[in-house]
Amino acid sequence: MDLNDEHWRTWTHRFLALLAADLPDQQAWLGERRLTVQSAVEEAEFARSIAEGLTDRGVLTPGHLHTLRAVARRTCALDATARTASWADSLAADPAWDEVRTLARGFLRTLPDDLPLPLPRPVPPNPGDR
Repeated sequence: MDLNDEHWRTWTHRFLALLAADLPDQQAWLGERRLTVQSAVEEAEFARSIAEGLTDRGVLTPGHLHTLRAVARRTCALDATARTASWADSLAADPAWDEVRTLARGFLRTLPDDLPLPLPRPVPPNPGDR
């Protein structure tokens, strides 16, 4: 596996770890970030796109791609007005996130190393976002 594929495989696994985490852990990770549901939708679409390439190169399985497509479909189905809401608030208010959480956990259970993945490293909020 080349380094670029390894980077994107790791990025995908960490994003799924965030989606799979328990609600309090997700909300703590999001913290003071002012991320909207739209940013989650975009990340899910990006993960699906990455998974397609990684599957073509044999890094991920067709089953992994199927799950990433399901996650992207579920997040893309969120109401357009809900997309401007805070992602952290939406996690508790919209039952769609429970389905996304279940899909992400299923994805992680299929990983060969079966090691628990930490949540992605927090990125400090951009001062310009305030």
